[in-house]
Amino acid sequence: MLVLAAILASLVLIAAGCGGDDDDNGGGGGSSDSSGAAGSGADNGEAPSGGGATKLTLTADPDGGLTFDKTELTAKPGKVTITMDNPSDVPHAVEVEGNGVDEETKTLTSGTADVTVDLKAGKYEFYCPVDGHKAGGMEGTLTVG
Repeated sequence: MLVLAAILASLVLIAAGCGGDDDDNGGGGGSSDSSGAAGSGADNGEAPSGGGATKLTLTADPDGGLTFDKTELTAKPGKVTITMDNPSDVPHAVEVEGNGVDEETKTLTSGTADVTVDLKAGKYEFYCPVDGHKAGGMEGTLTVG
């Protein structure tokens, strides 16, 4: 009987060792760019993703006019990526400026370009930096809070 108790005790210890914390970084181990649940800013192009990053989209006028499809964007503090879609043959880009930030996409026609910035709470300006386009109306406000 003593031998049986010793064998059972050994098996319990072995099972406990095998069933412990199998920490594989439980969060899926994916990059911070993997999409998460839809956020509250879906109407302005915002789509939060894992790791607190925010993805926003802007589209230039397909007919070549000097407008973006949005003049107001919102995001949470942290990494923010703005994808600018330019379906026209008129060159455009997007620049984010304010609170010590000054970053822009490449200028392009008929394509998309991204700019990723690390933003603190506050207001930022976004606009097309191509000569005359900001003055023509390609500008807006990005509120981070």
